Amino acid sequence: MRARLVELAQAMVEERGGAGLNLSELAARAGISQANLSRYFESREELMEAIADHWFKPMVDIMEDVLASDLPPRRKMYEFFARRFLVMKKKWEADPAKLQTYIEVGNENFEQIRSYIDLADHYLGEIIGEGMSDGHFAGLEVDETISLVNQMCAPYCALNTMTMFMERLNEDKLARIVDAVFDGLSAQDRGAKALTGLRAA
Repeated sequence: MRARLVELAQAMVEERGGAGLNLSELAARAGISQANLSRYFESREELMEAIADHWFKPMVDIMEDVLASDLPPRRKMYEFFARRFLVMKKKWEADPAKLQTYIEVGNENFEQIRSYIDLADHYLGEIIGEGMSDGHFAGLEVDETISLVNQMCAPYCALNTMTMFMERLNEDKLARIVDAVFDGLSAQDRGAKALTGLRAA
């Protein structure tokens, strides 16, 4: 019944967005009383968390599969971003409006999806730690490297950005970005920072 309620709630979200989701209508659609519904979901927030868990589960499975693999860190990072990107690309190709609805609902209910973002950063940190053990990212701390990598790979992981540029994104470009990350990302100043003085002059 809980899984059925989540499916019905998702259908309501797809029809009218997050604002159109209310517990009384969900109970009516499920053919149960509101009291019975409260046995499964005591609040709208709890229901939104269940929808988020259901929606993000394939992505979590991908990340865990990649982390558990014996791939070298560079390849792990590529797979970490590429596999999730391809899932979102398929959703976008199938129904861009539906994907945009879920993105908007996620933006409106950020607290319910924050744990997914934190988990993704945790897993990315593990890959970065493996890369550091192999001599990459010299002079950088793990947290700073997570932030830099996320900024560099934002079109392949940040859904708002991804949908804006989807037609220009592909796995070959992502592979080049990941290679650039591993080949060049460090705390060393190679001259770019020194050029900031020209801007002020």
